[in-house]
Amino acid sequence: MKNRLIIGPLLAALVFPAEAQQTVDVHSHIIVPEYMEMLKAHGAEIEETFSLPEWNVERHLAFFDSAGIRTAVLTMPAPQPWYGNAKESAACIRRVNEISAEVKRKHPGRFRFCAALPLPDVDAAIREAVYALDTLGADGVKLATNSRGQYLGDEALEPLMKVLDERNAVIILHPHRPTPYAEDIIAATPLAMYEYPAETTRAVVNMLAHNVPSRYPNLKIVVPHCGSFLPLAVPRMKSILPVMVKQGYMQPIDWEANLSRLYYDLAGNPTTEVIRLMLTVTSPEHILYGSDYPYLPNAVLKGNLQKLKETLKADKELAGYADLFLWKNAEHLFSGTVTADSIPTE
Repeated sequence: MKNRLIIGPLLAALVFPAEAQQTVDVHSHIIVPEYMEMLKAHGAEIEETFSLPEWNVERHLAFFDSAGIRTAVLTMPAPQPWYGNAKESAACIRRVNEISAEVKRKHPGRFRFCAALPLPDVDAAIREAVYALDTLGADGVKLATNSRGQYLGDEALEPLMKVLDERNAVIILHPHRPTPYAEDIIAATPLAMYEYPAETTRAVVNMLAHNVPSRYPNLKIVVPHCGSFLPLAVPRMKSILPVMVKQGYMQPIDWEANLSRLYYDLAGNPTTEVIRLMLTVTSPEHILYGSDYPYLPNAVLKGNLQKLKETLKADKELAGYADLFLWKNAEHLFSGTVTADSIPTE
């Protein structure tokens, strides 16, 4: 792909000039009271091995303004609010999505949102996806790496993937507690330390093994936390796959088609080495800024963004990608702008 993005006249009128460096944050969370009340009702406030931070729209906007962030894409955090009662879960998630839509409506240009879905109930998830995308104006959906043991790539999710593909959906992935899990290990190292990157990699590898992205070519899938361990896992998979296929353990994987549907956010304070490693499995047009707000103090998140800008500026090659990473790629992903590659030649 070429690095230059061609932005349509309507979008060009809406975006800030490049020199303003108005960053778009594709990895931030909305944590509403109704969601927290459900977790408390089930004793699940620290199900993910750490307490969820407080959130409100005024503080989020204040963080925007202090950090130089123009727009954030909101998603529901972990854990998945499912405790055996399908109606309870669907009602909670509907409320999260309605509040997210209202935040977007009241603050145009500042927020987008990717709707939560009440998995593992696939039928309910389809109903919510259709409502959120067609009625609430969701900009995509958020999918957990696993919903109570139902991992992405599971055959049960095929009807949902078909519906999302028909709507050209953006899917933002987020790690949740693995199922099953080693209690002693996660007690010593909370999930965010190791299991979240491992869990993300596990889920995406399962999707690749089942050729989910290539079979649903209209999906755009955002992998969090700098691609987690995928830059290490993909070369190993490629080297082992021919033997696995020959012995009947796996099916062939269309690497180019699958990997071309994956995008990656930069949440996690990446170094130059990490970014260069990401570029071994993707192109510069598929890398997006993400903060992980509000999981770290504002000062830390602001420092991380400033460090990222300095890291990019200091590297001769990466400096040319700064605007792509910080805002252009996100505008392209969520606004359906046209790249130079996709313009037909006569």
